[in-house]
Amino acid sequence: MKVPDFDIVDRQILRVLQQEGDISQAALAEKVGASPASCWRRIKALEADGVLGRTVRLVDNEAVGRGLNVFCQVRMKSHDPAARRDFERFVESHEEVLECYSMSGDWDYLLRVVAADIRDYERLLMQGILTHEAVATSSSHFALKSVKFTTAVPV
Repeated sequence: MKVPDFDIVDRQILRVLQQEGDISQAALAEKVGASPASCWRRIKALEADGVLGRTVRLVDNEAVGRGLNVFCQVRMKSHDPAARRDFERFVESHEEVLECYSMSGDWDYLLRVVAADIRDYERLLMQGILTHEAVATSSSHFALKSVKFTTAVPV
């Protein structure tokens, strides 16, 4: 993928939007020193280039009863493409799995799961992940606290 050539205003727009996705065009224009029309055109170009994705609001997982953060490493029985696709569909169908990465090294996947408590996570692990026909084993790591959490990418 070709990385677009950003100027200083594009970079400022990206920084602001990553912190305040719901900012008005007028407020954004004021913050970055450009006109609202120019900001709108730049945002549309960044969207068209695939730099900016959809706008979302972040939910505090503890505030909605999902305060347990678990990192689950998964090792597959085989690397058959069909088995991997099936496992990835399984992961996509479980809303408590917030992130899933195909990994290099000893483990095939790394999942980030939010759960209400240990029992809630145990249900997903024992009745879902470990019973999946493509999974050989897993290892779970429980986050004690969040030291840093950001969705902002340095630009």
